Amino acid sequence: MVTVRLAARLAAPAPGWTAQADAIVVGSGIAGLTAALELRTRVPRVLLVTKGVLASGSTVWAQGGIAAALDPEDSPAAHLQDTLVAGAGLCDPRAVEVLVTEGPVRVRELVGRGAVFDRAPDGEIALTREGGHHADRIVHAGGDATGAEVSRALVAQLEAVLSDPGIEVIEHALVLDVLTGPAGPDGRPGAVCGVTLHVIGAGSRDGVGAALAPAVILATGGIGQVFRSSTNPVQATGDGIAAALRAGAVVGDIEFVQFHPTVLWLGAGVRGQLTLVSEAVRGEGAYLLDTDGVRFMTAVHPMAELAPRDVVAQAIVRQMALTDTDHVLLDARHLGADFLRHRFPTIHERLLEHGIDMTTDLVPVAPAQHYHSGGVVTDLVGRTTVSGLYAAGEAACTGVHGANRLASNSLLEGLVFAYRAARDVAARVSSGELVQADPVERPGPAVLVAGAARSRIQRAASDGPGVVRSADGLLAAAHVLETVRTDAHLAPGGPAGTSTGLLPVVARPQAAEWETTNVHQVASVLTATALERTESRGGHFRSDYPVPDPAWLHRLEASLDADGRLVTHRVTVGE
Repeated sequence: MVTVRLAARLAAPAPGWTAQADAIVVGSGIAGLTAALELRTRVPRVLLVTKGVLASGSTVWAQGGIAAALDPEDSPAAHLQDTLVAGAGLCDPRAVEVLVTEGPVRVRELVGRGAVFDRAPDGEIALTREGGHHADRIVHAGGDATGAEVSRALVAQLEAVLSDPGIEVIEHALVLDVLTGPAGPDGRPGAVCGVTLHVIGAGSRDGVGAALAPAVILATGGIGQVFRSSTNPVQATGDGIAAALRAGAVVGDIEFVQFHPTVLWLGAGVRGQLTLVSEAVRGEGAYLLDTDGVRFMTAVHPMAELAPRDVVAQAIVRQMALTDTDHVLLDARHLGADFLRHRFPTIHERLLEHGIDMTTDLVPVAPAQHYHSGGVVTDLVGRTTVSGLYAAGEAACTGVHGANRLASNSLLEGLVFAYRAARDVAARVSSGELVQADPVERPGPAVLVAGAARSRIQRAASDGPGVVRSADGLLAAAHVLETVRTDAHLAPGGPAGTSTGLLPVVARPQAAEWETTNVHQVASVLTATALERTESRGGHFRSDYPVPDPAWLHRLEASLDADGRLVTHRVTVGE
């Protein structure tokens, strides 16, 4: 285990304005929108903060669908079993049972909110299959535009009530830190008091402000931009996980990163958000071929191309090494041009933008970061280890995913657990259990990493805790991360340019620096936990420890002690 020390607060100007609410929701994906809509009628005042506009975030990019046992021949028990298998022994069975039993109800409620899903000829919701599922239980919309339809429906519901004085939406707002009350006897931060945030815009909500509330739900999405290549939007910089960690919350399963097997390969130099070729394409019968034209997954797993994603991604990496290439090929041509254009219109169009026609061409693909199974540890109603702080969606570690997420369980998790979190917040606010306290500044130096350091951090994360990991690679990544300057707001920079003749600082507190600081903190925790877990399991593959170890049938949790040192401990899930 490497020694990691992280600051408990970001360097930022003092808040220039204050807002008050009974509950704050951070994020406008499926989890954030669901939570806000549920809270609106149950507490007097709700504040929804989103980093972009309401219709931004990861949900809108979800192609595959939502998994739910809606077919009479399917069952929650079967869905539970498939989820546990994919999670490789680290799922919390209690959380999975909640997911699969409440999921169908939440999906039908989503239809009631206006979501239009694809229908079968008999008028029932059409269901398809994806990797790891042994039944057709994937609900989809527009063929391969499920997330966009879900986002559209929920945003429309929210926009319809924006005139309600009980709800306010602040767009283009980056949450900086979770505000907390006085520390307890152990020196750890106290209960939640709200958040600080930076708003890009005009009027009283411009610049840095403080939004005060006795309850905060973090629904900030994943960590994709910690890596050089990801299917995640550019906003996915791990803000919620980093802010929760700084506020004293426990995080878990951070080392389990899902690399999607089939992401469009456009060359080694491409960075940022890449084009996903949905698992649903393989679910409909597409094959994976190596560059010699050999179909290799049939020799790897009984489910071939429909094996769990970690199995497929690692098999692709091995096959690329055997053939000395940096991609493999997805072959969907035999499915027919009319079927492909109808079933996958979005994917077909995006591939055409790059000169690839999936009806006639082989599609070059390679694994890229796609989903993070870990996050802020919560209970079954979204409570974290910090009083008043909740997490939902990809930012949370509910225990549903374990070591690897089953395909299309992510949107379902956002629906189910955001609903539960909102109901719990409302009950506790109404009963007076959660009351507003005054925030205090957490001790220790503030932290800021220069935005220019992001590419260096991303390279370390991709080379260290990437698809295939090893002690040497992880130690090298840890060394790079340790040498990144975290006092960019204090460190002298380039040539003198001020009227006093003093050297300017490397960087000033602003959005790029705050995001890069979050990327650095998440990458540091990810690297440390990946190094500590000396086995391979789910989304964590170590070439030097290539098989699962029964001694590691535990969740690895991490938090900061009073001195900012990262401490870890093993927990048996479900107890």
